[in-house]
Amino acid sequence: MRHDLQHSDLPVVVIGAGPVGLAAAAHLLERGVTPLVLEAGPSVGAAVAQWGHIQTFSTWAYNTDAAAVRLLEAAGWAAPNPKRLPTGRELVKDYLEPLAATPAIAAHVRTGHRVVAVTRAGLDKTRARDRAEAPFLVRTEAHGADGADGVEQDLEARAVIDASGTWGLPNPVGPGGLEAVGERATRAAGVVTSALPDVLGADRARFAGRTVLVIGAGHSAANTVLSLGRLAAEAEGTRVIWGLRGDDPSAVYGGEERDGLPARGALGARLRTMVAAGRIEVRTGFRVLGTRTTAEDRLTVRADERGEDTELEVDLLVPATGFRPDLGMLRELRLDLDPAFEAPRELAPLIDPEFHSCGTVPPHGAELLAHPEEGFFIVGMKSYGRAPTFLMATGYEQVRSIAAHLAGDTEAAARLELDLPETGVCSTDAGSCCDAPAEPQLLGIPTGLAHGRNGLATERA
Repeated sequence: MRHDLQHSDLPVVVIGAGPVGLAAAAHLLERGVTPLVLEAGPSVGAAVAQWGHIQTFSTWAYNTDAAAVRLLEAAGWAAPNPKRLPTGRELVKDYLEPLAATPAIAAHVRTGHRVVAVTRAGLDKTRARDRAEAPFLVRTEAHGADGADGVEQDLEARAVIDASGTWGLPNPVGPGGLEAVGERATRAAGVVTSALPDVLGADRARFAGRTVLVIGAGHSAANTVLSLGRLAAEAEGTRVIWGLRGDDPSAVYGGEERDGLPARGALGARLRTMVAAGRIEVRTGFRVLGTRTTAEDRLTVRADERGEDTELEVDLLVPATGFRPDLGMLRELRLDLDPAFEAPRELAPLIDPEFHSCGTVPPHGAELLAHPEEGFFIVGMKSYGRAPTFLMATGYEQVRSIAAHLAGDTEAAARLELDLPETGVCSTDAGSCCDAPAEPQLLGIPTGLAHGRNGLATERA
């Protein structure tokens, strides 16, 4: 018996109520398949809300899923201006929250339910006999849900779609993929910030007049460095240090005026100008080895800087070093992951950032994302593992195909419906070429005008 017909009385569990997770629910419902969306945060789009002050590279036209829009329009939704660039906050308020509130989806979303493990009911990963016939068992832990903090619950599912993203597991700042010596303690001490702090908004008082070290070479780092550079011009005593592991900061500037996404190109151009003006101090060949707090609640950073040991004392460290997938909850499943990128093995060669940028990764669906664990799929940003070039529109195509597969429509599952164009010059050395840029006012671009003909957004959850 085909797996997609097994346990049809059970729901398909979708882990994560971000853009791709809710799109998965919309596609499943259109196919007559019952979803159950489990969100760890207190509300839908909880991870997106944490970078709510940031605008995407792309316009509203590329940030919504077709099945989701059909549900929203049926509920009387007023679509945002398709030519505007939404912030993360607007993405949640004007799209994800209304989508989750539609009658079709509202009954199938549970917030405050963190998935801590996925397995097969009664079978650990060493057991092969009748494995595909056993339902999935999904263990959740309640957080802030009706006062049931810490309460565990086991749920059964006919299939599982993991759209939990990577936001919750930032990469360490240390060498070789490890935490720097002392990094865990300094994070706990509060001198290490989130990856995308709201420097010019809610977090302004924390940064004004301080010495701040930003580590990272992607657009998340560039965004924060630009905001800090502006703050330095407004708040006396603010010093901005940008630590790059590489030897050439120009790699981060990307295509500038040649970029197919004007907002992304303007980010690089403005960054180059600010560095040239001396508002930002760049330290290249800078590899963090250790961190420790001082008696004055500051942070001492020990680094290998161009082959020489050095120490730098700062007030705050921003770890804009990207994210990685949390695979711990999937330990009892049979996965086929690329050993380098921790992405599905067949997908990994197509997303290698040394060879591919945002727009050069071909659309893909259920077949490419399949694992030996039949009926289990990783989608969205998490499907790319450690590769940073994910596009939200790609995630929407992933779940469209998977929903068709789970409904038994193999023809629709195999058909690729996303026509993804090349998104201009995108420096794969930047570390996160599809990241969200700085606010348009930082880039000198009027809101609503900073969009490209090929603009596509990245997902952060």
